[in-house]
Amino acid sequence: MTSRYTRWRKSTRSDDGNCVEVANAVDGTIGVRDSKDITGPILEFHPAAWSIFTSGLRVDKFSH
Repeated sequence: MTSRYTRWRKSTRSDDGNCVEVANAVDGTIGVRDSKDITGPILEFHPAAWSIFTSGLRVDKFSH
C-alpha cells in the first residue's frame, strides 16, 4: 500500500526516542505517525484543526 503522504519530517527538537513525524497529503490533510513505527497507524488532521492545535502548543495552552 502506498501512503498518500509524502516527505515525512520530524521536529528539529526531536531526540532519538519519543518522536512523531508529520507529512502533508495533496488534499491538505496532515498526517502524524510514530517515528518508531512508520508502518503503523497514521492520525489525520484537517488543516484548520492542525493549525489550532499547533497554535495552542506555541502558547503553552496544553501544559499541566
